[in-house]
Amino acid sequence: MPSTISSSSANPDLDWSQLKETVVMLNLAIAQIKQSMHEGTSSVDTLAHSFTALATNLSEIQNTIAQENINNESLSNLVTDSSTKVHAAIIAFQFYDKLSQRLDHVSHSLDSLTKLISDPAALYSPPQWLALQEEIRSKYTMEEERRLFDKVLSGTPIEEALEEFNQATQNNNSDDDIELF
Repeated sequence: MPSTISSSSANPDLDWSQLKETVVMLNLAIAQIKQSMHEGTSSVDTLAHSFTALATNLSEIQNTIAQENINNESLSNLVTDSSTKVHAAIIAFQFYDKLSQRLDHVSHSLDSLTKLISDPAALYSPPQWLALQEEIRSKYTMEEERRLFDKVLSGTPIEEALEEFNQATQNNNSDDDIELF
């Protein structure tokens, strides 16, 4: 099978198959995920560095106010409020990082799936499918993600599996635990 597969749905020939069309659509999904991640990462990196620098500056201002015994409650309150907002923004960037990693895992999983279904020998091989599933599961860093994977593979409806996943992640987030990557 050629390394690049193009759609022939508009002009089907004797070689047309839904499997080839599936590969084309998976490749499209991979390309869209990768491009979205690329576009978002640069902007978010710039923002994250800016907010980190702002947090450092605000901390230095707060230390200067304390060291100089400046008794300006209004100024001190502004710095404290700004520090709180910057901290919240940094936490949001950490969640974006988590999102980027998940999308990266999805992209790699789709790529691996595309390779498997493009290989006639692997396509009908249960051990190859099992190896793909084990490879995908091994990429997950959170226990909730592994449970979601296991639920979906065991036949649990996606909506139910996602509801359980969301409840588990909300319980973890309510403890103010931020998973750093």
